[in-house]
Amino acid sequence: MKVYKVQGEGGEYFLPRPCMHCENAPCANVCPVGATFQRSDGLVLIDHRRCIGCRYCMAACPYNARHFNWEEPPHTPEELEHPYSPEEPWPHRRGTVEKCTFCAEEFSEGKLPACVQACPMKAIFFGDASEDAVSNGVETWKFSEVLKREGGFRLKEELGTRPRVWYLPARR
Repeated sequence: MKVYKVQGEGGEYFLPRPCMHCENAPCANVCPVGATFQRSDGLVLIDHRRCIGCRYCMAACPYNARHFNWEEPPHTPEELEHPYSPEEPWPHRRGTVEKCTFCAEEFSEGKLPACVQACPMKAIFFGDASEDAVSNGVETWKFSEVLKREGGFRLKEELGTRPRVWYLPARR
């Protein structure tokens, strides 16, 4: 996940920039082999067994959330024995595109993504829109109430991608 330092009201803050897992994902719309797809829960994943490395998805993503594996990454013996799936996209492969999956394998098991678990400030929340709840592992909030009370925004909403990542105002 990319993190950008932004100057705003009240000083500087960090803006994490994961894949937005758009409802209308341009990356999935342009993939000529259907390697990029959206799961029923909304997560946008890549099947690296199908990816041909054309990088159309990278060009289509307005969030620059994807990167290309130019080289074969080093692998441990454990990695090489791991059964591949789009939910657990490792070992990583040369010649394919990758992105944040929000730790789809963890989400499927009811766990929070690694970024949420690791955030020392507990500033990253994750949830399922159909459940209207988000959690940082310590607190759980009703998402619709937080948006109504505090406000929030999504990056580049005007593009019609309907990104699923929301940014909430800092707690005071």
